[in-house]
Amino acid sequence: MVKPFVPELVYIEPRALDYPLGRELKEKFEGMGIEIRETTSHNQVRNLPGENDFQKYRMAKSTLVVGVRKTLKFDTSKPSAEYAIPFATGCMGHCHYCYLQTTMGSKPYIRTYVNTDEVFEAAEKYMKERAPEETRFEASCTSDIVGIDHLTHTLKHAIEYFGQTEHGRLRFVTKFAHVDHLLDAKHNGRTRFRFSMNADYVIKYLEPGTSRLDDRIEAAAKVAKAGYPLGFIIAPIYLYDDWKEGYRILFEKLHAKLPDYATKDLTFELIQHRFTKPAKRVIQKNYPMTKLEMDEEKRKYKWGRYGIGKYVYQKDEQEDMKSTLGGYINQYFPEASLEYFT
Repeated sequence: MVKPFVPELVYIEPRALDYPLGRELKEKFEGMGIEIRETTSHNQVRNLPGENDFQKYRMAKSTLVVGVRKTLKFDTSKPSAEYAIPFATGCMGHCHYCYLQTTMGSKPYIRTYVNTDEVFEAAEKYMKERAPEETRFEASCTSDIVGIDHLTHTLKHAIEYFGQTEHGRLRFVTKFAHVDHLLDAKHNGRTRFRFSMNADYVIKYLEPGTSRLDDRIEAAAKVAKAGYPLGFIIAPIYLYDDWKEGYRILFEKLHAKLPDYATKDLTFELIQHRFTKPAKRVIQKNYPMTKLEMDEEKRKYKWGRYGIGKYVYQKDEQEDMKSTLGGYINQYFPEASLEYFT
């Protein structure tokens, strides 16, 4: 069982102490005996301990910056939601393939934002613009928020906030099983709690620092029993030697553990493995021994947004993935819906 995240080092922006959550977190970390430093801004976090880049990278992944979210304009978050809602950035996991490798670049530390009421006010405006249609907000575009929420309870606060809204829905996804504090949140069925799942091989070799498969499945069963709408993102779908059998076992285990009533309103999202050239360079630097296959010759090039293309699987491989995993969904969860394959 992977233990809940505890930072080795905490930075606090002075403005964060203007907010109750900022003061509460400072007190909490002092009580835990964690070293606290001040920083004028997360961009000024410098000189992390470590003899070399490798050590500094790992230290950054154990560093938490408590700050204020300045930009309250939300990014879009297709296809999973209308908007990304910003509560945190960065992740303590060490998934070799993660796109945060490049978007976080040289600053892979974790940030949590304490001005949650201002974030909710911004969300309110977006909901009003789209009313009476519902607006979905994705809380895990730039972080695994469940991974730090046992410390901050920001996500719990958000679940209860959206539980009271008329036109808002909250969504997030996690690779962590530390969900007990969220089970009694008053969600009113307005939050879809999703788990990122994968074949055991992928979790074992490419997702270090995250909860193991059986622990995630157990957490998903707890969440279902707490009445949350449930979903699974199978990502990244990765073609290794015995992938069909590995993914079949995943679905078999899910089917065995989930209560029947949880399968009536179950969603699946399927995302194939992809990488960009800049990501490949960063991944090979941070994880030089990785088993992750990133052979450009074997892949198909797909133009992306902002002019950065990505390497995806060949068309016939994609078809095979979609029909294989789609077949497992139909077999084990015939009432579930497949939201997309990308």
